[in-house]
Amino acid sequence: MDLTKSKEMVKLTVGALEDKKAEDIKVIDITEVSVLADYFVIASGTNRNQVQALVDHVEETLGRNGYQTRQVEGYQTANWILLDYGDIIVHVFDSENRLFYDLERIWRDGKLIDADQLQ
Repeated sequence: MDLTKSKEMVKLTVGALEDKKAEDIKVIDITEVSVLADYFVIASGTNRNQVQALVDHVEETLGRNGYQTRQVEGYQTANWILLDYGDIIVHVFDSENRLFYDLERIWRDGKLIDADQLQ
């Protein structure tokens, strides 16, 4: 996996989520604990429409930069949408499901990082 590419994807993703007012954006470096991906990006939206708008904007932003999703799960229900980009996996939740699934706790062996550190 190319960490430079992964970091670029994370920066673009965080920027896209911030553009659409995502809540509680977290980036977890899972390179040491999983072969699934390099990073998880986790964010919340306040309702179904915002969750879908966040995901749409991330896909559009990454697509413009040459990154295509491998898989999208949960778009219709929009309580937890997963975007798989291979090197990074983006999770966008509604508030209730974010609390319920608590990925930050499940992946606590990963390293919580500040997106600004991804230079």
